[in-house]
This record gives sequence, structure tokens and C-alpha cells, in this order.
Amino acid sequence: MEQIQLTAKLAISDGKIEEFKNLASQCVAAVTKNEKGKGSLQYNWFFSSDEKECHVMETYVNSDAFLAHMGNVGELLGQLLQISTLSGEIYGNLSEEVQGAISGLDIESYSFFIGS
Repeated sequence: MEQIQLTAKLAISDGKIEEFKNLASQCVAAVTKNEKGKGSLQYNWFFSSDEKECHVMETYVNSDAFLAHMGNVGELLGQLLQISTLSGEIYGNLSEEVQGAISGLDIESYSFFIGS
């Protein structure tokens, strides 16, 4: 399975929701402009009812598309990580480059086994 799926979970620091939403909007704009139709299949943001946590559901055609995404939004992600805490899961057969890119982050990886 070449496709990469990711659920990023961001716990938002108190008093930072508006700044977080602004950065999230910039991320979506960057993905829409630079990645749609080129490797990004899904990039959707969801808030908990109290807006203290945000989950981002992401799907990429392959590891290269995921790495292109990281290059596209890396600076914005850095800003988000100053006002939130990241954890998550990533699914798929990850390239060595993707494994390196997520090392040190609180992201659990799962290799594809079977499906239809």
C-alpha cells in the first residue's frame, strides 16, 4: 500500500484558539494551492466541542506526497507546535525518509497488513 493516512491530534494551549484557527486556515490555503491534485487526497480539520483539541485527517498518494506536504506547511506546523501539543497515528508502508521525518514526534506508525 503506497497511500499514507495520518491522524494528527493537536491539544491547543489555553487562550490560543484564534491564533490556532488562523494558522490552520493558512495551512489549508497552502495545501489547496500547492498540493490538491498532486498528491494530497484529504486534508480536513475537526475541533472538539470545547475547541481544546483539533484532529487533522490527512491522506496522501504516497510517501513522496507526504514529504512534499511537510515541505509545504513545515513553517506553519512549527508555529502551530508553539501553541499546541502534537500526537497522532500514521498508517501505511512508510519510506525511510518519512520515518526519519516523524522520528522524535509523538506519532505512532502502523504498517499495512491486509485489506480490500
